[in-house]
Order: sequence, then structure tokens, then C-alpha cells
Amino acid sequence: MVSIEEEIALIKRGAVDLVSEDELVSKLKKAREEGRPLLVKAGFDPTAPDIHLGHTVLLRKMRQFQLLGHRVVFLIGDFTGLVGDPTGKSETRKALSREEILENAKTYKEQFSKILDPEKTEVRFNSEWFLKMDFEDVLKLMAKYTVARLLERDDFSNRFKQGRPIGVHELMYPLMQAYDSVALHADVELGGTDQKFNLLVGRDIQRSYGQEPQVILTVPIIEGLDGVQKMSKSLNNYVGVNEPPFEMFGKLMSIPDELIEKYFILLTDVPEAEIKRMSNDMKQGRLNPRDVKARLAREIVTFFYSLEAAKDAEDRFNKMFRKKEIPDDIPVFEVQSDEEVSIVDLVVKVGFAGSKSEARRLISQGGIAVDGRKVSDIAEKVRPPAEFVLKVGKRRISKIKLGG
Repeated sequence: MVSIEEEIALIKRGAVDLVSEDELVSKLKKAREEGRPLLVKAGFDPTAPDIHLGHTVLLRKMRQFQLLGHRVVFLIGDFTGLVGDPTGKSETRKALSREEILENAKTYKEQFSKILDPEKTEVRFNSEWFLKMDFEDVLKLMAKYTVARLLERDDFSNRFKQGRPIGVHELMYPLMQAYDSVALHADVELGGTDQKFNLLVGRDIQRSYGQEPQVILTVPIIEGLDGVQKMSKSLNNYVGVNEPPFEMFGKLMSIPDELIEKYFILLTDVPEAEIKRMSNDMKQGRLNPRDVKARLAREIVTFFYSLEAAKDAEDRFNKMFRKKEIPDDIPVFEVQSDEEVSIVDLVVKVGFAGSKSEARRLISQGGIAVDGRKVSDIAEKVRPPAEFVLKVGKRRISKIKLGG
């Protein structure tokens, strides 16, 4: 059994806030004396069906608690999702329908199972307790907190000062999240740094219900591939956990050098001492950041797939970008046509662009090549029969066979 000091060291890896370390030590000692694990809770509102590496920072922290033998609850906020988390919002957020929430929630288990041990992960829905509450129960919960305290939240206070509307249901969100901790008797709650206010409310509400307050631990919101804004599918700066190994590897090779150390700490199990050595060697010019990024990409692809898949992805990447070769295993796309077909149409047909306007934009930016030649004319067409390599961007490549 690891020592409490070793537990604390792993739990604190990559964390931002820990409120408080002394309380966590006390809880760990008491749990050992009683022969029970701590109950560690993290909530997820199913607002989107896909999980990317940004989400896995929190999931990996849950995994660390699992490895230490604690009880992890993956809480799906199917009821709070009807309200919509107002965190970071400058206006009232559109609430999802119950049908949308349940549809999104279906994909969560398959995706989180890539990080968490599904046999040791307890999945709960907060509708379990909220649907049982009557209006008197709701009023009692509301009476345990003040509007003044809720308006201490930056997003609420800013909207109030600017005269922007704040729905009464939004003010309830922190209380609802807090009540989740009461219902579960949580010992520890995890969340992103943007959730700190809500997590602290949980401590207050637990006290008011006569429970020992939970320890809270926050993890960073990581920047996406652009190195500036947080990882987000809407910003197209994300790496999805279900992306193919080669796509995942290539995207990770594109991150700014400044993110390498942060990604290693938050997205891999490489020891921190080794990460610090690599970071120092890069700063001193003893290691090429490109080679360290390749190590990072191998680690992450191996975690989600296998070492063999990671090596294959790296070999293919090196052929394309270091040796400037065309891999032997690129997909072949056959297009049946007796007439000329525009490059714009071909790019859309093979799925390398979502629309003709996007394909035309890619051409204008010099992002499309035919047999290594950049396409500059958006009206360019190909006459059948023809066979050529179509490349879009840095990683999307396919052999096209055009004919009748």
C-alpha cells in the first residue's frame, strides 16, 4: 500500500486548487482507519456527445483516484442539464431538452471507458434525487444560500452590472450542483478551474445539511492546438478521443512548443521528474522539441490504442512530413464519372471538406494539392480516366481513381 504522502503527491499532480490539503490528509487517514475508500465525485452535463483531450484532464484525475483504490462516481447531470451551466456565460444559456440530454449521455460511457476502469466506475444520474424533491424541498435548499453570495460569481456579477438578464433558474444551478454532493455524501469533488465557485458552494451546502464538507480539487482548462484558446470542438482546435491514431498523432505534432510540458503533465503518466528533465533539455538546446512532441504523441496514442498503433502512426507521419514520401497504405477513393469533375467537388466527395465553400477556401489558402502540386484555381477540373494523390492540409491524403 502506498503511503498517504505518495497518495497526496499523485493527487496534486497537475492540480490547481486543493481545498484543503490538511482536510484531505485527515479524510485519507480516517478512511484507512475505517477500511473504506473515499467517495470521489465529478459531474458532467451531457451538453455534447463527443469527448476530446480537454475533457480527459478531469477524467485522468478520476483515474488516479481509482488507481489509489477510491470509489469514483461519474455523475451525469441529466437534470441540471435542463438548466444549463451558466459558468463563463455572458447570457442565458439555451437549455437542452431531455431527449437531447439522454442521447448525448448514451455515448459517454463508451468514451470515458477509454480512460476510467468501467468496472470500478459508478455512473449516477442526478435526476435520481431531483425528481423526488417537491417544491417545499426546493425552497428549503434555496433558503440555505443568499443571492448576495451567488452574485459573487464573476459571470453573474458582470451580467448584473451590465444589465444583462439572469434567469432565476441559473441562480439555482450552483445549489443544484452542491446538492449532488449532499445526495452522494461526497468526500471529494473534482472539477475544472472554472467550476471552483460551484465546488465551494458544495462545501457550504454540505455543512448546512450536517455533513462533513467535501475537499475540492480543480484541474486546468487546457489550451487547444492553437495554444491560445481552450480546447473546443467549435473552435476546431481539439483532439478527439475517438479520432484514428494517425490523425491524433498528427494533431499532437502540431501543438506549440510552449504546451509540451503542460500536455505531458496533464495527459500522460510520464513521471514529473522526467518531464522536467526533458523540458530543461529543450530549453538548453539538448533536445529538439519536435522529438519531444513525437514522444508525447506516442504516449497519448498508445494510451488510447496501443504501442503498435502509435508506432504505425509515427512511421506514416515521418514518411509524409520528414521523408516527404507518400505512404503505401493511403485510402483509395473511386469516383464514377464520365465527365469532368471539379477539384472542389472531389474534395467534398472524399470528406476532406464539409462544403464547397470550405473547399474553395482551402484552395485559396493553398491547402489542396494534386500529386504534390498546389491547386490555385478554384475552377480546376479533372478529366476521366485519371488516377492521382489528393492532399488536403497536412494530414488528409487519399488516392483518387476517377473513371466511368
